[in-house]
Amino acid sequence: MKLFELTEQYQKLLSMVDDECDIQAIQDTLEGIEGMIADKAESIAKLMKSIEADERAIKAEEDRLKARREALKNRRESIKEYLQNQLISAGIDKLKGTMFTISIQNNPPSVQIAEGAKVPEKYLIPQEAKVDKRALLDDLKAGAVYEGIEMIQTRGVRIR
Repeated sequence: MKLFELTEQYQKLLSMVDDECDIQAIQDTLEGIEGMIADKAESIAKLMKSIEADERAIKAEEDRLKARREALKNRRESIKEYLQNQLISAGIDKLKGTMFTISIQNNPPSVQIAEGAKVPEKYLIPQEAKVDKRALLDDLKAGAVYEGIEMIQTRGVRIR
């Protein structure tokens, strides 16, 4: 029997309790259903823990591959910088090989803004304001009241 079916039976039995029924029989049945619900819930918790372990293993592999990718990128950039420095030192702007043509060229112009520089207003891009929900929650906990804003407390399943 599925968990939702057991839950429905449990709720149905609870609603049938009245003064004229055999309380002991209903109580025994409720305890039996409760035990089956507990077994099903534990099986679901085991499945969740198994999936969580798979998630951690995949995340660890992602982290390992990301670190490897970054190491390869850094190595490539280091080799590129070495090649550039050697060509510049030798005064060579262009080499034509059998497979590649290697050249030193100017990159497109870019802007460098010094620390504390005053950028004219016309170059500033307006951005949507973001709410600091953590600070807002702290203030609400401390008793602050704002129209249309409330602190809520939700419930969730914890498996230990």
